[in-house]
Amino acid sequence: MNARNDLNLTSFEAILLSEKTKIDKNIELIKVELNSIGIDGELDEIIDMAEIEIENSTDHTLLEKLEAEVEEINAALNRIALGTYGICEKTGKPIPVERLRVYPSARTVVNV
Repeated sequence: MNARNDLNLTSFEAILLSEKTKIDKNIELIKVELNSIGIDGELDEIIDMAEIEIENSTDHTLLEKLEAEVEEINAALNRIALGTYGICEKTGKPIPVERLRVYPSARTVVNV
């Protein structure tokens, strides 16, 4: 497995870090929202509680998804540092640049 010298790793690193910053901000917003549920006052109706429970569940699901995305970005940044970025983890073949542009944290070529 040879390091890719056909990629501008600095550019991909910047893209990944930018995306991570955006996701981190969204994670913080969701955490604030989750922590504030029910603080605004007493709930008078069962309907209000049901709506809050649905929102809470949705927020937790979204939070898990965003945290998983951050893990993938961190793994991609680690691959850049190790010199293995852009190399398929299953086949050892180069991941097409077009795929990396669309999905910069890609670990594999398509259809592996």
